[in-house]
Amino acid sequence: MKKEIPSTQRALQYLEHGKPEEVLSLVEIPVASPGSGEVLIEMQASPVHPSDFGLIQGSYGRLKSLPAIAGREGVGTVVAVGQGVDEQVIGRPVSLAEEGGVWQEYQLARADDLILFPALVPFEQLAVSLVNPLTAWRLLNDFEYLNPGDVIIQNAGNSAVGQAVVQFARKMDLRCLSLVRNQASVEPLKALGSTEVWTDDDEAPNRVKIFTEGKGCKLALNSVGGQSALRLARSLGSGGVHVTFGAMDGSTVRFPTRNLIFDDIRMVGFWLDRWRRKQSPAGLRNACEQVLQPLAMTDLKHSIDQCFDLADFKRAFARNAEPRMGKVLLVRDKAFLESLG
Repeated sequence: MKKEIPSTQRALQYLEHGKPEEVLSLVEIPVASPGSGEVLIEMQASPVHPSDFGLIQGSYGRLKSLPAIAGREGVGTVVAVGQGVDEQVIGRPVSLAEEGGVWQEYQLARADDLILFPALVPFEQLAVSLVNPLTAWRLLNDFEYLNPGDVIIQNAGNSAVGQAVVQFARKMDLRCLSLVRNQASVEPLKALGSTEVWTDDDEAPNRVKIFTEGKGCKLALNSVGGQSALRLARSLGSGGVHVTFGAMDGSTVRFPTRNLIFDDIRMVGFWLDRWRRKQSPAGLRNACEQVLQPLAMTDLKHSIDQCFDLADFKRAFARNAEPRMGKVLLVRDKAFLESLG
């Protein structure tokens, strides 16, 4: 039975940059029909990322033209196809296309660009299955040759990327040390497979020295900045690599001169968007498969906190600002909320 598609839809749009709760508006816009080589995707669920806020505020590395629909990751299902597209794709779960914004009920996408998701995986897991897991996978595979038994360290271990790092590190037989600021995160991270979970304070480098018998860590993953970034640098062993991919703490980072000179550590940065732009379509699909396969095999699980209807985006943002272990999701259909209990 062919699904009935409405002529208009809800979308979260911003006309100018600013605080998300102030510049975002729930608007009604037309639902477009797919042209040749295109598909129409019905949104199911989308997470709230820090980078979503960066785009809306105008502080992100690459901004959208205004006016813009917000949101950059999510899962949807194909509900209609244009000329030249195989109808067998209808009903398949797919990744929402970031370019047009995902916080809308329907969006058009090129059929050739579709990233198909595995069947039987819950929508709430698929909604967060690419941006953070891809970041974690690249951090563990692109900067240092890691062997089973090697020790790595990360701050913000309870973040979505941090949790993915813990689970991938476990699969790679790495020893993962996670630093956190909230003691409530300790046991959940240990349950995921983090070798040790410690408070992110000035004693962390000494704990690392004892744990590694003076050898230090091989890789440090920094998404916080400030003093926490310096602690990671001091936790590295000779020739270790310090990768920064976030900056939750906006304070100045003092240059770790001693570690650079005497320990020959290397400090680099990573931005997933830049990495993705360098990939061919085939290369990107292969990379996505590397993080989707463990999800389909239940070797990887993403923590979900709460789900909110698109219209309740301000409540979702308020919850997102509170301490939590899982992602906050925006969803299209209230029945979807009810199905999650």
